[in-house]
Amino acid sequence: MPLYRPPSEGNNLIIQATLGCHFNQCSFCSMYKTKSYQARPLADVFADIDRAARVWPEARRVFLADGDALTLPMESLRPILEKLAATFPGLTRVSCYATPGDILKKTPEELQELKALKLSLFYVGIETGAPKLLKKITKGASQKGIIEALQKARDNGLKVSATVILGLGGKKYWQDHIDGTVELLSKAPVTYLSTLQLYLEEIAYDEFMTKFGEPFEAQDDMAVLKELERLLTNIKPPAPVIFRSNHASNALALAGNLPKDQDRLIQQVQGAIAGVHAIRPSFMRRL
Repeated sequence: MPLYRPPSEGNNLIIQATLGCHFNQCSFCSMYKTKSYQARPLADVFADIDRAARVWPEARRVFLADGDALTLPMESLRPILEKLAATFPGLTRVSCYATPGDILKKTPEELQELKALKLSLFYVGIETGAPKLLKKITKGASQKGIIEALQKARDNGLKVSATVILGLGGKKYWQDHIDGTVELLSKAPVTYLSTLQLYLEEIAYDEFMTKFGEPFEAQDDMAVLKELERLLTNIKPPAPVIFRSNHASNALALAGNLPKDQDRLIQQVQGAIAGVHAIRPSFMRRL
């Protein structure tokens, strides 16, 4: 512990293939600050799989934790996936967090093999498409690199669930943040797109402020909704996208498909800005 997983994996089996995050330098992220990265011995992972199978033999979906299991070499990923398939007869999907760099380091043949072994969904934190902000948050990726990684995943038959953090640019850079993100998402195909709102836990606060390199003024809820409105108004995805803003950190929960539901989603955001639709109270929000 702590153990994190995407909200959509809440009802699925979680197997820790690694502990912590191999990169672990994103200034806004507090998830793995208390852990040192390590690849778990295969024997330990296999033992966890066997224990899980005794409790839940009918498990159909598995999430490989922790922060970026895709950083493992094929010599580790392959036997883990083979073990999962052999242990759970009804297995339909394996997923994991992945950095853009993780994806780019895998060859097309390796990505296709992972897909054949049922690792078919990557959760990728885009956070922002603005080049200046990617540096300020020490994301370890460029806009160009993120686009290449997302395209590479799609070209090899893998689905990507991408996240964007609203409020990440603060008051000064909010337009750069959204416009850069629109540019990225209008070039790179993703299957799912979700938004979070920036929330800095105490363990990450000082690092974020220091790396930002200048005073950071946080956006309030109305300003964040303006960001969301700008994002939804201008994005032109190259392929249909399933959009959600239902993460517990968000002021406004939305669900729809882009571009089909674009107008409806924009109207819902505008209604919240105008006070017609209620936003989620702050005491009900969390990471």
